[in-house]
Order: sequence, then C-alpha cells, then structure tokens
Amino acid sequence: MDFALNEDQLAYRDAARAFAEKAMAPHAAGWDIDHTFPLEVIREAGELGFCGLYTPEDCGGMGLSRLDTSVIVEELAAACPSTAAYITIHNMATWMVACFGSDAMKQDVAPRMASGEWLGSYCLTEPGAGSDAANLQTKAVREGDGYRLTGSKVFISGAGATQVLVVMARTGAPDSGAKGISAFVVPANSEGIHYGKSEDKMGWHSQPTRQVSFDNVYVPLENRLGEEGEGFRFAMKGLDGGRLNIATCSLGGAQAALSRTRDYMHERSQFGRHLADFQALQFKLADMATDLVASRQMVRLAAWKLDHGDAEATLHCAMAKRFATDACFEVCNQALQLHGGYGYIREYPLERYVRDLRVHQILEGTNEIMRLIVARRVLESGVVEAIQ
Repeated sequence: MDFALNEDQLAYRDAARAFAEKAMAPHAAGWDIDHTFPLEVIREAGELGFCGLYTPEDCGGMGLSRLDTSVIVEELAAACPSTAAYITIHNMATWMVACFGSDAMKQDVAPRMASGEWLGSYCLTEPGAGSDAANLQTKAVREGDGYRLTGSKVFISGAGATQVLVVMARTGAPDSGAKGISAFVVPANSEGIHYGKSEDKMGWHSQPTRQVSFDNVYVPLENRLGEEGEGFRFAMKGLDGGRLNIATCSLGGAQAALSRTRDYMHERSQFGRHLADFQALQFKLADMATDLVASRQMVRLAAWKLDHGDAEATLHCAMAKRFATDACFEVCNQALQLHGGYGYIREYPLERYVRDLRVHQILEGTNEIMRLIVARRVLESGVVEAIQ
C-alpha cells in the first residue's frame, strides 16, 4: 500500500473539498438548528457523482475504490458530518441494488439512485433486533409473483423523504437465523408503508430518522436482491464498507475540529500569552493530531484491504471503525475543551461536531460488537500472524 494519494485521488479530494466548502459548510449550522434535510444539496452532490461513489459504472456510478471513496467522504464530513453520513448510507443502499439486483433494478433503479434523482434508506435495524441483526422479525411471505412484507424497522435514516427502501426481511422459518433473511428493494411510497415521527436526536439533525412500518406491503419478485436467504450476507458485505464510511465521517469531523482548534489557540490569549504558547495545551494538541493520523491510516488500510479482496478485510474494517470512531470523538471532545466556554455555545461548531460524531460509536454495529468481531477472529489460530 502506498500511503501517498495519487493524482486522481488528489483531484477527487479537491473537488469534494470545493463542493463541501461552497454548498455544505456555510449552511451546516442552520441545518442543525432547523433540522433541515438538505435534499437539493444532496442531489447537487449526486450530479458530481457523490451519490454513486463505488457503484459500478455500468449502473450509473463512478466505480471508485473504497479508498477513493474515503478520501472524498472525509472532505464532505469536514463540512457537515451529519449530511455526509446520510450520503454514505445512500451510497451503501445504491451499491447493494447495483450489485445484487435484477437486470431491471440495475438498468432502472440503480442509475437513478447513483445520480441522486432517487434517494435511498437502508432498513435493517428493528425494535428488538439492533446488535442482534440476525434475529430480525420483519417477514416477507410469498404470494403469487411476489411477497407480502409485514413488520417494523427503527432508526432509519432519511425515512419519509427518500424514494427507495432496501429492506431486510425473514423469508425462512422464525428460527432460521441469518440463513432465513432476504433483501428487497421497496418503493418508499408503496401502499401499506407508514412512517413514524422524526426522532428528536442528540445530533445528526440534518437528516430525519424515523420508524418504518410495513403492513402487508406487496413487493414484486423481481425486487428481491439475489436469491432467498442471501439477504444477511448482502447486508454484511454492505456493512464492511458502511463501517469504513462512518469511520471516515469521524475523520472529517475530527480534522475540522483540530484545524479550528489550532487557529483558536493562536488567536486566544490568557494570562498575557496565546494558548498556543502553553506547553500543556501543545501536548494536548499533539495527542489529538496523532490520534487523528492513526485513525486515518487504519481506515485507509482497511479500505485498501477491502478493495483487494483481502481475506481479513472484515476484521480490518471492524478494527478501523472501532478505533477511528472512538479516537475521533475524543479529538472533538478535547477540541471543545480547548475552546473553553466558547466551545459549548452554538456560535462555534465544536458542540455540533461532538453531538454528530457521538452516534458513530453506535451505528453500523456498536463498538462493542466491533470488539466482539475482532476478538473472535483473533482468537482463531493463525490470525494474529496473518495480520502482521
């Protein structure tokens, strides 16, 4: 792995930074206060290809690597972690449709999602199945040339404002576990779908989060992704990249917090000296920078592993997600501390970074589940040697 970005990656970074600074950063605080879902800005991002980053080109996407994607997403997240996080969730849903959908899905739905014309929501989590995702209860019962979908999903990003739902549902027996789960592409306006209230969250205010209920919703057979029973495998494949995406959103937020803190330390004076002149605060800033760089290298290594089909890619994605979301949250928390009382008020963005990044330690698999994935794999013979 070459740690230097190549010419294409530098161009992607610059394009994403220019877009983020113009279209996202000036409005992020307002979106947070007003709980605005910036649909037009997201669709502008789609015009640049950012809604189909790693979706194959023949399905309307850019066909980029996961490493390329991480470079772009970090820049978007530096402007608004919440909006960037939704864009990554949409990318995961788009990729699943493009990779596992029928020919009709690949030719019609995937290109519309990749362009940002249609936005997607990823529906896996249920009221009684969060970390225990294989225990989901939403059912899809075969009927004629399709299925009838019944059940509920919770904490669904974008729900109520998107056009496409990628839904995991049980097609096997109640005790069939992961092997009995299938995946479906469901039009968001289908008869029988009901949306709950927009949840009042600690952060991520620029995207709605709702419960979605399915009451005997008809889904045509051609809307199933792959074969019956393959849905959980597809979901886990999506989550490897999803974990990198959310870790990358943490990188962007932490980078923005670090840069603002550096500038603030040069500007702010106490006891007749700039904050930057106090060695104790210099040490704190040094630790923040070190943790950020370590997080970035772990995420990019995991992305490289995923791009190259490495046998331990899932392990590396779990480690990177755990480390980066924990470390970058702490970078933002320390940045707020170094701003003192100013960090706690909305005039400065530090409190927003802290609120937005906190949920990254929970979603796409909690960091406790990441530790479980890592521990189980490392305890297997030969794995420690294989990841040296």
